[in-house]
Amino acid sequence: MSDQLFQDRREAGRVLAGLLGRYRDRTDLVVMALPRGGVPVAYEVALALGAPLDVFVVRKLGLPGREELAMGAIAGGGVIVFNEDLVGALDISPRVIGRVAEREGRELLRRERLYREGRPPPDLAGKTVLLVDDGLATGASMRAAVEALRAHRPAWIVVAVPTAPEASCLELDALADEVVCAVTPSPFLAVGMSYEDFAQTTDEEVRDLLRAASGPRRVPPSGSKR
Repeated sequence: MSDQLFQDRREAGRVLAGLLGRYRDRTDLVVMALPRGGVPVAYEVALALGAPLDVFVVRKLGLPGREELAMGAIAGGGVIVFNEDLVGALDISPRVIGRVAEREGRELLRRERLYREGRPPPDLAGKTVLLVDDGLATGASMRAAVEALRAHRPAWIVVAVPTAPEASCLELDALADEVVCAVTPSPFLAVGMSYEDFAQTTDEEVRDLLRAASGPRRVPPSGSKR
């Protein structure tokens, strides 16, 4: 299965849901998506498992001028996880990190307000939480999410992604209670390499999917790709 290509994030979500069937119809289950790309995946997981869906916003801390390099990530509650190897190797100053963290923290709050549209965040205490993204590369964003989520006192945390390098899955296994990675390509080049269609997920699509998930009928919103 290591060379599988998903058609798009929605199909990846359906594949992932098939690996999580043991959680179906549990009353303590909440699916939390890492936006933006994790939301279409998580929507399908929540739909298949009969669980509520919400977002857990995490922002990558990109190195100024080389934003593709993640110095770390910031999640709700001010939790910051560093890529210590990169920070040490490039001798990145605390001032640089602080400036980027402040900017991304503002964007994190903006996105939470934008996506929830006044809906309160769910109470996660004592719940089984599925943290879903469209894939992992370094895993920094997911590590920040897991550490931030612990502050909400859930009973069980499951990290679930369609694609990731095996090393990232093993690293997260030490932080989360369970890790489910549908495919682990080797060599792992990029998350998008596991998808035929990896077009950017828009804020509008995120809002549409969250509205659909919270509505009385759990059906895909109009215009969404299947």
